[in-house]
Amino acid sequence: MKRLLVCTGILATAALVFAQQKPPASPPETATGTIGSANISIKYNSPGVKGREGKVFGADGLIKTAHGSQYPIWRGGANAATTLTTDADLKIGDVDVPKGTYTLFYDISDPDNWVLIINKKTGEWGLAYDASQDLGKTKMNMSKPSSMVENLKYTIDSGSITLAWENKQGSVPVAAK
Repeated sequence: MKRLLVCTGILATAALVFAQQKPPASPPETATGTIGSANISIKYNSPGVKGREGKVFGADGLIKTAHGSQYPIWRGGANAATTLTTDADLKIGDVDVPKGTYTLFYDISDPDNWVLIINKKTGEWGLAYDASQDLGKTKMNMSKPSSMVENLKYTIDSGSITLAWENKQGSVPVAAK
């Protein structure tokens, strides 16, 4: 009986500890959509602004964007690099993208003119970027969201992929081939 009580106590304590765990700071997210006959998904980790409004992008921001910055290439999310998977060939901006899985990076060295980089190497963590693996690059259409975007968000709609976070929004046209 004593053994049963000890085991029950251990299980109850473990359940309490697991129940009190906080959600991850940058939770994993997936954006999905269909463009033409192509099913597209983007997997990313979504960081939050968390009171740093006006301090995420810029020369002194969390994501450095000044020319000559130490971080001109950004993974478009947190933790593992963002991936795009398509089951059909696409045209993303100026880039022909065969069906498959790719890593998305962004050249943000000019904060008002981002460039989407589609990279063939997958499984990247953090800022591990290998330019020799680029499939191609295309300019993004930049705008300001109608209101501050607290958590980084990707959307795939009838003809574009959009990334929005804080006070920046970049989109690129997408068509099935």
